[in-house]
Amino acid sequence: MRKYFITGLLILVPLAITAWVLNLVISTMDQSLFLLPARWQPEYVFGMNIPGLGAILTLLIVFFTGLLTRNFIGNYVVSLWERLLQRIPIVNSLYSSIKQVSDTLFSSSGNAFRKALLVQYPRQGSWTIAFLTGVPGGDVKNHLQGDYVSVYVPTTPNPTSGFFLMMPRADVIELDMSVDVALKYIVSMGVVAPEPPPAAEERP
Repeated sequence: MRKYFITGLLILVPLAITAWVLNLVISTMDQSLFLLPARWQPEYVFGMNIPGLGAILTLLIVFFTGLLTRNFIGNYVVSLWERLLQRIPIVNSLYSSIKQVSDTLFSSSGNAFRKALLVQYPRQGSWTIAFLTGVPGGDVKNHLQGDYVSVYVPTTPNPTSGFFLMMPRADVIELDMSVDVALKYIVSMGVVAPEPPPAAEERP
């Protein structure tokens, strides 16, 4: 009975957590419906609340925003909007910082989280997985002697928090592992071990 109970937990717990996360995301995105006028609310139009309608509306807004800004007129409007924000003292610094981070993380031409690394942290002899984020820049680079790289060491099981380190390139080891597999390995606290890379065929 113990084996059957554990087997049932292993099947139902991931399904329950997945359903809970999806419900949280959909219900959060449904809050965008409150921005609509009262006559456009689903309760007024359809006579009932439709779960997921706000999520669809949010996705459509994001999609059409990206579609409109891909042409010349859209880029011009966005540039005017950014110039306006740059003239507001507090909003300027906040918007610029968030935009730089988002451009680095979500841009297809960015280099953030492109390689999984193996580094010694927090002390010599203790190894953990990190991600390559770039190279040091600005005045920091003038105070570092040698070839350094910028790495991000995520925490477990929440990889959204972590530590930013600048380490010698010789002290990091590039892994033959995708970023998705590395993140799964971190979130599972090492329980879901990645599959070993296929062995190279021996030449005759």
